[in-house]
Amino acid sequence: MPKLRRLSGSDIVRILEQNFGFTVIRIRGSHHILRRTVIVQRREEIQTVNVPVHGSKPLAPGMLKRLYREMLRYFTEEELRQYFYTD
Repeated sequence: MPKLRRLSGSDIVRILEQNFGFTVIRIRGSHHILRRTVIVQRREEIQTVNVPVHGSKPLAPGMLKRLYREMLRYFTEEELRQYFYTD
């Protein structure tokens, strides 16, 4: 069974920006709100993800799993798995 990687909030923000086209629209306290707009069935859809960033401190495993499940609404498991889990 693959293990969950130890990622910080800034690692997640970087992954979403570089690989999935999200941009940081605002920062409220320690939470970065990222958003992207995509066309789904000829309609514009806004996708938003809220990521807690506490410097370079790794996120708790439960928080990583929550972010992973949240992003599964927008992406397939094959697209995300390489960033969140070791092989």
